Amino acid sequence: MRRQIESNGEGARGATVVVVGGGVTGLSAAWWLARSGVDVLVIDKGIVGWEASGRNGGGCSHYNSALFHEEQRLWPMMDEMLGYPTEYRRERIIFATNERHLQLYFKMGETIGALGYQWERLDAQEVRRRVPLAGETALGGIHLKVGGHANPQRTVQAYAWALQALGGRILQHTPVSAVVMRGGRAVGVETSAGLIGCDHLVLAAGPQIGGLAASAGLFLPVKAARAEMIVTEPLDLMPIGGVDGNGLYGRQTLRGNLAYGGGPHEWLDLPAEGEPLSRPVTPVTASIARRLAELLPKARHARVIRAWAGIIENTPDGRPVIDRPAATQNISLCTMSSVGFGLSPATGHALRDLVIDGACSFADISKYQLSRFDGLESDWAVRKGWAPQPTA
Repeated sequence: MRRQIESNGEGARGATVVVVGGGVTGLSAAWWLARSGVDVLVIDKGIVGWEASGRNGGGCSHYNSALFHEEQRLWPMMDEMLGYPTEYRRERIIFATNERHLQLYFKMGETIGALGYQWERLDAQEVRRRVPLAGETALGGIHLKVGGHANPQRTVQAYAWALQALGGRILQHTPVSAVVMRGGRAVGVETSAGLIGCDHLVLAAGPQIGGLAASAGLFLPVKAARAEMIVTEPLDLMPIGGVDGNGLYGRQTLRGNLAYGGGPHEWLDLPAEGEPLSRPVTPVTASIARRLAELLPKARHARVIRAWAGIIENTPDGRPVIDRPAATQNISLCTMSSVGFGLSPATGHALRDLVIDGACSFADISKYQLSRFDGLESDWAVRKGWAPQPTA
């Protein structure tokens, strides 16, 4: 019988560190803190991993990130470190069905090679040999001997169970409405269960982080968007389950399903308290299905059996914010700008370091400081065209 993630219920009135947000970023940070002996409590408005953290392509290959080396160091060890399965599988193939994408993928391989990781250039015939579901449209691609993918839902569960095994607590179905400040410090958060106190606060609340940061006097600009995925019926397993291309990201599950997503973003306003969360829409899921059939024509017959939608957040420059602003003394912030899942082992480590030591020990994350948005116009999202489209 599958083990349930337990909430600590009405007994939780505070913790040394309170983490707001039960996605992979918040759970990873809490787990890293608990490993260091810190009393930590995670608070989530719903169920842990219910938004984009449990509904994504599972990719673990963020070569443009300052956290990339730590991401690659940690993922092969995560099942053992957590004590629960993530279904992590190393390696990835990315192939093109047009010449423009092919040249972009070759440059990607060269960049990853320059970082010290192995990769291989593939011609069309070799793509079809290694990706049995590919067809004559394949022009060539790259085989990354790094990165890979994991199961998002399994990984969320693994973080949560590992955290609880270390004495960490999780409070679900408890929306946080504001940060409570006194003398320039966070003393707790106001929740549907009342005030919950803390010595240090970590905000990792996804699309809600902007409003919570504002209640602490911090300007953290993010805009919400809907990210959608489709899942097909099971197919014969390919040798390598991580296959991208044609503007899509995703993986083949260990059961054989193809789970894929890939833009464009649908910008939206966050639902009011108590309103339903985002749901898939037919035009986007149809586009994903069409492009997946173009990428993997030998899977064209597979039926789409379900679709997912999760709300993600995006910063104006598309880069994360991982920072402990001096102005608030005891608040650490993290928004991953829609790339949180794969980087979560490294992001949690960085947040642990910010909370305990005041600085990241393994990477220069200065480019992720909040101060880069000082002076940004309040209508930045409108200027970028990131506004919800009217519906009929």
